[in-house]
Amino acid sequence: MCLFSFLSSFSQEEILVEQEVDSLYKEDQFYLGVTYNLLVNRPEDVSQSGFSSGFHLGYIKDMPINLKRNIAIGVGLGISSNSYNQNMLIDKISDGTYSYTVLDDSETSYTKNKFTTYMIEAPIEFRWRTSTPTEYKFWRIYTGFKFGYVLFNSSKFNGDTTIKHRNISDFNKMQYGFTISAGYNTWNIHFYYALNSVFSKDAQLDSAGLDMHAIKIGLMLYLL
Repeated sequence: MCLFSFLSSFSQEEILVEQEVDSLYKEDQFYLGVTYNLLVNRPEDVSQSGFSSGFHLGYIKDMPINLKRNIAIGVGLGISSNSYNQNMLIDKISDGTYSYTVLDDSETSYTKNKFTTYMIEAPIEFRWRTSTPTEYKFWRIYTGFKFGYVLFNSSKFNGDTTIKHRNISDFNKMQYGFTISAGYNTWNIHFYYALNSVFSKDAQLDSAGLDMHAIKIGLMLYLL
């Protein structure tokens, strides 16, 4: 009886569990990004200093357009904050309009001078990747456009005095530009180039328009 019990322990039926394959998989994803923000087409004396940061958070719905499902259109919704440290003071004058003055470091001492925008964003992407129904780590190139609406903006100067302004009317409410993200698995290099100016035509520096565009370079994380 003991021998029979011992042998029977080795004769148990082996059960194979197969992983269910989702042939209609999608790459719906949350995204989280950190960027370094640049201003291009600046007036001659306007310069940036320090680290101008951007933070981006949102969700993208994935819609495959081929049988392999490695090509898709992505449509999303998110929020972002973008700061720009530079030497152009924004102040409000008596008639309610805003003035723009380039600060001379030899004449004006200050520790901070920046403006910030807070936006709701809608990215639209054409997505290519090397994914399969069972492969969750893959190469990707996502390119497209991002449309943004400025919900709130502010400027802050810290020097001998503190100057703060909110909801400055001279900012363009609508912001849009070209985007591309490329990388492997979660970590991806991200690039954004604005196709319109940060400021509206009402913003004038020395009687000339402020036609400055934003460039954002950083990392984008895609999380399932």
